[in-house]
Amino acid sequence: MSLTVADIQAPIAAEMDLFEQKFRGLMKSDVMLLDQIMNYIVKRKGKQLRPMFVFLTAGVCGQINESTYRGASLIELLHTATLVHDDVVDDSNYRRGFFSINALWKNKVAVLVGDYLLSRGLLLSVDNGDFELLKIVSTAVRELSEGELLQIEKARRLDITEAVYYEIIRQKTASLIASCCAVGARSAGVNEETVAQAHAFGEKVGIAFQIKDDLFDYGTAEIGKPLGIDIKEKKMTLPLIYALNRAAFLEKRRIINIVKNESENPKKVAEVIAFVKNSGGIDYATEVMNRYVAEAQTLLNQFPDSPYRQSLHQLVQYTIDRSK
Repeated sequence: MSLTVADIQAPIAAEMDLFEQKFRGLMKSDVMLLDQIMNYIVKRKGKQLRPMFVFLTAGVCGQINESTYRGASLIELLHTATLVHDDVVDDSNYRRGFFSINALWKNKVAVLVGDYLLSRGLLLSVDNGDFELLKIVSTAVRELSEGELLQIEKARRLDITEAVYYEIIRQKTASLIASCCAVGARSAGVNEETVAQAHAFGEKVGIAFQIKDDLFDYGTAEIGKPLGIDIKEKKMTLPLIYALNRAAFLEKRRIINIVKNESENPKKVAEVIAFVKNSGGIDYATEVMNRYVAEAQTLLNQFPDSPYRQSLHQLVQYTIDRSK
């Protein structure tokens, strides 16, 4: 039987419950509209994987303490702010199957809500002197923004190499999970070398996580993410990059033309998916994903054995075994 999030959370179950209470308190506002929106955000939270990485890494490195709770809250506040702003940028009406903030309260309110969440996170750190935690998370948000802009720049020309792809996903996805692990380690009071090791572990997990997301694009339609959505959005993912690199000139030109000009046509998108599958793109991306997971697990094994470390191993496996 496969592990559930509750199984993985077992060593930090009490801490996660307390974190939820503390986080709800942080989201309170005297402005009725804002309080209503904050309640909506809290109620539709996901699996809480990011706080789990923070608390489990803190447990692996030493003692979970008040700064661990603040670090996890800082990450959730800043990350939620970026998601609210992303939905405005993407003109997206849904987030995890729920209506987005901009869909319910319009763009102006959504942008202001994102700004509010950002300022709450900054003040939480500044008021408590958590400057090192703030630096770690702010660096991740900067990298996330750079990664998004690099992807937009490259999507216009569809000239992404495998090296550029890794840089984009390192910044866009892996930087956040890396910051969760670094914040957890830093909050436990370990030295710089150990914080860097935790960061490197999180980065490898984050890259594997994103490759898994890329693979969903070529799977079945029952995975929570529509089939071929990356192709429709002209995103060059690892399976497609690999397939194009091995295609004959005319075939490569034909596929790139479909992605550029016919990505709204379901039949044409199906052609691209078939091309990637037949070219070994899925197998290659799966192999790369598993390599990053193995490297992450090796880094994790350098920490002392504990229930926290065992749960982190399980959490890494969960990120690539997930079905959505």
